[in-house]
Amino acid sequence: MTDQARPATLEEALQLVERDADVAIKALGAALKAAKKAKAAASLGLVRDLQQAMDAAVGLADQASGTVRDVRQGWQFDVVEWFTSGDYAKELLAAAAGAGVRAFQSDDRILCYPAIVQVSPADATVVIDKKKDRRTRPSVVVGHLAALQDRPPKFKADAFIETLAAAYDLVVASKHLRSGAPARLVDVHSVLTLLPGAARDYTRQEFARDLYLVDQSGKVDTKDGRRLSLPASAMTRSGPVLTTVTRTGQAKIYAGLAFTERKL
Repeated sequence: MTDQARPATLEEALQLVERDADVAIKALGAALKAAKKAKAAASLGLVRDLQQAMDAAVGLADQASGTVRDVRQGWQFDVVEWFTSGDYAKELLAAAAGAGVRAFQSDDRILCYPAIVQVSPADATVVIDKKKDRRTRPSVVVGHLAALQDRPPKFKADAFIETLAAAYDLVVASKHLRSGAPARLVDVHSVLTLLPGAARDYTRQEFARDLYLVDQSGKVDTKDGRRLSLPASAMTRSGPVLTTVTRTGQAKIYAGLAFTERKL
């Protein structure tokens, strides 16, 4: 790698390595070609051509070896520091914005409909919807997120609304609310994650995302004849809220839900 300004981002560092590795590949290819000429000359007994081909192969191999060493020595990017400091998450958000993919940070996660991304500094990976991915080049991650947006989400609204209704009933009973009264979403989430470790496995960001998906699905009726509503105005001003990102990349805030008897 020739003398140049130190790359400011992981994307830039990887671009430089990719470019220099391409030079090394060409150099190695030239050495391989010369070695093949030597083999062909030996197989036919072309002794004069054999000497020239062997000399050329040695020279080109030495050049290629130096080129490969330059590639290795040129890779000085501190990946651990980049991930640990939060700079990688910032770069990922900037890359998404540059590609027209809307995303924003919520606590320690990046919300990009319909995906939830978590950066894992411990092993320099990203976790997208609970699936660990070692492909962390920002442009590649953003491309993957854009592809996810083009696919219909794998979401079972009917099953989710029944689970919501059961959790709502428990909150109503424990908080001594009247039937049909709005319940805080944070309380419903607490019921859904009662088991040890469940809150870590099903975060508030994921819960908010699923609420948006059921909201968009139009599936609002339970099997027992009740209808889901997601009141927000008063509860948004007076208590904790949950935030997700919409299909168009806008922030969406939820605060409470209620199940009321369906009017005939």
